[in-house]
Amino acid sequence: MERSEIKPFIAKRVAKEIHDGDVVNLGIGLPTMVPDYVDPSIKITLQSENGFIGLAAADPDSPDAPYIVNAGGQPAGIEKDGMFFDSCTSFGIIRGGHVDATVLGSLQVDEKGDIANWIIPGKMVPGMGGAMDLVVGAKKVIVAMEHTQKGSPKILKECTLPLTAKGQVNLIVTEMGVMEVTPEGIVLTEYNPEFTVEEIQAATEAKLIISPDLKPMI
Repeated sequence: MERSEIKPFIAKRVAKEIHDGDVVNLGIGLPTMVPDYVDPSIKITLQSENGFIGLAAADPDSPDAPYIVNAGGQPAGIEKDGMFFDSCTSFGIIRGGHVDATVLGSLQVDEKGDIANWIIPGKMVPGMGGAMDLVVGAKKVIVAMEHTQKGSPKILKECTLPLTAKGQVNLIVTEMGVMEVTPEGIVLTEYNPEFTVEEIQAATEAKLIISPDLKPMI
C-alpha cells in the first residue's frame, strides 16, 4: 500500500463506526479526516474539548475565521446550530458520558486495551490535553493509527510508554486490519486483503485472536 493511501484508507473504515445522531470527538491528525468519509445521509455532531459543539470545517471567508480553532489549535468553523461554552461545560459533557465516540491516534495500544498516546519520554510535548478524560468518558474509544512505527509494532502485549488510560480502548483500526479489544485479548475481525493474516501477526507484538467470522476490509 502506498503511504499516501494509508491515512485515507483508515479514516474511511473508521467512518463506518459512526452512526446517525452520534456526538463525536476527534483527535488531531488522522482522525480529523473521518468526517470526509461519513455517509452524507448521517447527521453527526462534532464536539471539541476546547469549548464548542458543532465543529465544522474552517471557512476562510467568515469574519470569525481568525478566532475559531479546534483543540489542536488548527483553524476550524462552527455549524449554524453549534455553540461555544467554557471548559467546565466542555469537560462536563465528556466526563458525563455524553460523547458517543472518540477517535484518536496512539503511540501504543496493548492487549488489555491500555493506551499510550501523549508522550515519548525526553521529548517536549504541550501536555496530555483532553485525551485522558475522553478515553474514560466516551462511550466508545476508537484508535485510528498506522500499524507500525518505522517497522516496530505499536500493538503490544503491554505498553512501555507512559499511559493515557488503562483498559479503555474498544476498537483499533489500522491499514492492516480492524481489531476489537476483548477480555480475552485482541480479536482480528477484518483484514486488508493486501496483507496475509501471517503478515498482520508478524507486525503485531500482541497475540491476535482470529475471528471465526474474519472478513476483508471494504
